[in-house]
Amino acid sequence: MREKAIDVVVIGAGQAGLSSAYFLGRLGFVPHREFVVLDAEDGAGGAWRHRWPSLRLDGVHGIHDLPGMPFGAPDATRPAAEVVAGYFADYERRFDLPVLRPAPVSAVRHGAGDRLLVESPHGTWAARAVINATGTWLKPFIPYYPGIGDFRGRQLHTADYRSAEEFRGMRVVVVGGGISAVELLTEISAVASTTWVTRRPPEFTGEEFTPDKGREVVAAVERRVRAGLPPGSVVSVTGLPETTAIRRARRLGVLDGRLPIFNRITADGVAWRDGHFVQADAILWATGFRPAIDHLAPLRLREPGGGIRLDGTRAVAEPRLHLVGYGPSASTIGATRAGRDAARGVRDLLKPGGAVRQGPTHAATA
Repeated sequence: MREKAIDVVVIGAGQAGLSSAYFLGRLGFVPHREFVVLDAEDGAGGAWRHRWPSLRLDGVHGIHDLPGMPFGAPDATRPAAEVVAGYFADYERRFDLPVLRPAPVSAVRHGAGDRLLVESPHGTWAARAVINATGTWLKPFIPYYPGIGDFRGRQLHTADYRSAEEFRGMRVVVVGGGISAVELLTEISAVASTTWVTRRPPEFTGEEFTPDKGREVVAAVERRVRAGLPPGSVVSVTGLPETTAIRRARRLGVLDGRLPIFNRITADGVAWRDGHFVQADAILWATGFRPAIDHLAPLRLREPGGGIRLDGTRAVAEPRLHLVGYGPSASTIGATRAGRDAARGVRDLLKPGGAVRQGPTHAATA
């Protein structure tokens, strides 16, 4: 199939990808002709469309506005997946963003001349620049423990969770120290016997997650990626802020009796070195995600420390590539700024001197 020449390909249509596309349009890049957005999903919403049905808006840290269109104040008791997916769909329509889906990207490679080749079911795009915004949802992380393959019960990750009813009457071990672990522990404990285990003692901050705290988190993670290290987990930086989920869990007493992480898994439970044993019918791994960037492997970007070194959003080893939704921008609070910075970086790369492109239908301001 013939390669399609284009200026910019944005990979992913979650919050970071949509922000990047918005700012590309504002800088004068013409949708479809000069830039496209390739999204692996079959509908709008990014990772939010996969969140479990019982996760309500008041159970998340908060949804920050996409640029140019406020999120508003929808009913906080509605499912987050439903509300955010609807918001993203409205956003795509309002700004006529050139999103193609389902278009999962299998690889990004070096092409001829100044091009990067972006391979997808919609063909291969020969782009002068790429903004990668693939997030983490497609890369759930389950750590290895001895005996993990011997367990005869059910093992699942947060990404697979749908309803507490699946566990009614069962003995469930919930592994993880983040907000998702607490949320699911609380739900499941209403219908099952639960045991909560974490790798380190959870740090309850007793404080709301404010914009100032969000900026502190972004700065801490940014220092890691500038050093070429993997971004690390959010909870390792934020601790457990005071949320509706935390307050409810504390009120119900489900946070009491937390245990340190087990040493091994057996056929019918989990065991500690001191001889303690907990029987289990299911193990729920609320152990986070890793960046979904396998398709970038042909570019050989990883540093000895295991991460991709960034200067802002630009990959140091490949200046035609910007990563948003990675590291410091892997949150709704950092996505807008990252999208703006990536779009400006692409403009400056393709138009030396930083001259703003003048598209036929765009205001060229950002």
